[in-house]
Amino acid sequence: MDDLTHLPPLDRLRAIMAALRDPATGCPWDVEQSFATIAPYTIEEAYEVADAIERQDWAELKGELGDLLFQSVFHARMAEEAGLFDLDDVATAISDKMIARHPHVFGSESNAKSAEQQVADWESVKAAERVARARGGVLDDVALGLPALMRAEKLQKRAARVGFDWPDIGHVVDKIAEEAHELAEARDILPQDKIEEEMGDLLFVMANLARHLKVDPETALRRANAKFTRRFAHIEAALARRGKRPEDSDLPEMDALWDEAKAHGL
Repeated sequence: MDDLTHLPPLDRLRAIMAALRDPATGCPWDVEQSFATIAPYTIEEAYEVADAIERQDWAELKGELGDLLFQSVFHARMAEEAGLFDLDDVATAISDKMIARHPHVFGSESNAKSAEQQVADWESVKAAERVARARGGVLDDVALGLPALMRAEKLQKRAARVGFDWPDIGHVVDKIAEEAHELAEARDILPQDKIEEEMGDLLFVMANLARHLKVDPETALRRANAKFTRRFAHIEAALARRGKRPEDSDLPEMDALWDEAKAHGL
């Protein structure tokens, strides 16, 4: 195909996507894809963006943001082929939404508001948009495709807006103790599907605790995962210096090395 380097960056990306999807001359893999098959990659790319930010790897972040942008271009191209909308429509829709949701910036409202008040205003605008879309249920448009922990928090936030919430954190902590007790009992007397249900109840309340503490549970768990990885890597390295692998060790030895990693701030 013709050289595309003369095009502005976004036009170039759009042309590349069109070439990849060309039924006659494009890439067979790209041509075969659909919204459903690409969606998992879109989610994966969003997490890779978050991972680069967590590691403060700014050079990698540039590439990851490009990967995520490409996902939007991919979906928009498939929509254009189906006669639904195109990339310009996507850009117009988000621009219109941002202007409508920021009357204190683009309208006549005062911008002398706290961040909390602006969040409250944002939620009010979104609620009005849901009514306009004839989605009457409070929880109707909390996306099913979200990671389960994130969706739990969003469901609880939405319910809390209409008053369905514990009045203080003490009630949440009591509920965690109750659910943990039920799970401990379930493991010996209930079938596996019921144990899974009790585990889900406990995780759901833990997400509620995070919300009351104003902690993002996805971020908290991602950081806990990273911490576990660092400390276990310390265990492996220490064992290697002793001529061992983890499977050659035992729990007391590895636990001592874990404490050593904690002492070193890992």
